[in-house]
Order: sequence, then C-alpha cells, then structure tokens
Amino acid sequence: MRLFLRIFLTLLLAPPLISIVLGWLVAPAFLHPIRRALTPDLIQQADVSFGQLGARREAFDVRAPDGVLLRGWKVRAAHPNGSWVVLFHGVADNRMGPLEHSRFLLRAGYGVTMMDTRAHGESEGPIATYGWLERNDTRAILDELVATEHPAHIFALGESMGAGIALESAAVDTRIEAVVAEAPFASIREASYDYAGLQKYPLLGKTLFAPGAWVMLARGQALAGFPAVNVSPERAVASRPFPVFLICDAEDTTLPCRHAERIYAAATGPKSLWIVPQAYHTAALGYQPNEFKRRVLHFFADPAATP
Repeated sequence: MRLFLRIFLTLLLAPPLISIVLGWLVAPAFLHPIRRALTPDLIQQADVSFGQLGARREAFDVRAPDGVLLRGWKVRAAHPNGSWVVLFHGVADNRMGPLEHSRFLLRAGYGVTMMDTRAHGESEGPIATYGWLERNDTRAILDELVATEHPAHIFALGESMGAGIALESAAVDTRIEAVVAEAPFASIREASYDYAGLQKYPLLGKTLFAPGAWVMLARGQALAGFPAVNVSPERAVASRPFPVFLICDAEDTTLPCRHAERIYAAATGPKSLWIVPQAYHTAALGYQPNEFKRRVLHFFADPAATP
C-alpha cells in the first residue's frame, strides 16, 4: 500500500514540479525572442515584389516614447486610394513576415507600413512586451504617418503576436478604425497555457502543467518590470467598440481557435470570425488566398459589414 501511495504521489507531483523548473528557465526566452535578420536577400525580394506592383518603398524610422528606435518601411501604392494599413508581424519575425499581405493591399491602392516590432529585426529594444509597450510604439508610428501622409483612413492587420499588438493598439488609439487579426492570443496568461501544454495539449497546460505557466509569467514580470498578466487583446476589444475581423486557422496548435473565439465574444464593436479549414498557424492566406483577399478588402471598404 505504501509503495502504491509513493508511486501515485510521484506520478501526481512530478509533472507540476518539472513544469515549474521549465517555466523558470523559459521566462527569459519569452522576453527575448530570436531576431530574424533583415538580410540583403530579403530586401531584394521585397524590392522585386514591390517593383512588380509599381509600388515604392522608403525607410520609415520612428522614435518610440521611451527612446527606442523602430525601423521599417513606408510603401506607397502605384494608384493610392488615400488609406493606409499598418502591418504587424509575428514573434521572432521581422517586417517581411506580412509581405504577401502587403502585395494585395498595395494592388488595391492601400499604402502600407511594415515595421520591425521592438526587439525584432532591425528595431531597438531590450525586450518584447507583446503589446504593453508596443501600443505606445504604434501611437508614435501613427503620429509620424499622419504628419507625413495625411491618410484618409488608417487600418491595422496583424498575425499572431502582431494580431494581439494590433488589437491592443486600436484599443488606445482611435485613429485605427478597424483591425484584421489572424491567430491572435486572447491574453499572455491564456497563451502560456498552450506553451505549457507543449502547444498540443492546452488542457494539460491548464491543469498538471499550469504551475509552469504561472512561474513563467511571474518571473517574466519580475525580470521585465511590466504586468504581463494585464496584456490582453480580449480586454482590449471590450474597452473600445472598434470593428474587428478575426481569422482563426482551424489546425492551429500554437494559438488555437479558442483565443480568437474568446476575443470575438468579448468584442463590443462590429465583429466577425472566419474559421479557415485545414489552415495551420497564420497560414490562412496560403490556404484560401482568393477568399482571404476578398474578405479583408471588403472589411476595410466597409468595416461595419460582415466580410
């Protein structure tokens, strides 16, 4: 009986204890994502792509409120319609992440800004904060965009981390009139459960491995000095009723559909949710290119309507 009890307690307690150790070790990596370099080959790829459309890019460097230099591009359409879309890439990526999105937007006449998020690409910044400081960065970007381009309308489109940043930015800046968000995270806390569950077993991340998620957040907050638990696109869409078009990739295990569904349920403005069959994380454009473009362009043309 004692042997059985020891085995039972070991099996019960070992996973949480292991997850706590891993959460402690992983916390710094969560704040310091891998930088994807903006290589000459990538720049050439962008120039070829823009050249095919008759679009023109120029350097667009903006100083954030805390002094961090944000680097990126402004790209003007060959036949501009007067509106601009601010594009936001995912974690451990750079401004090239949404290149294909920029192509169909430019073709439709939208100007686009393609920025390296802080602590990514060529932008400065010691840590990524997943929206806490990035929403202030967006405000600085919009200040410069408005001063130089005088856009008729400003929209935002983001993927994964970028989708969350776009939603959080729109909550505090009314100049962003509408947001397209593919594979957003509902909150850092909710996303931590997916990572604790090895991005395949979120139920384990919320139960046996939950202590690891809690430790990762707690240590991350202590190291970074910002309240990670308050970073929540789910709360953001509840605080301001701006139009949102949420895209969920049905086979996404990194940020499963429950994140977009939670955001959709919390949104107080015009909202729609598109679940893309067979698509994995941020791959909706690849799986349904024509429908993706049609829905996004329809949304930006009339944000209050259903794409």
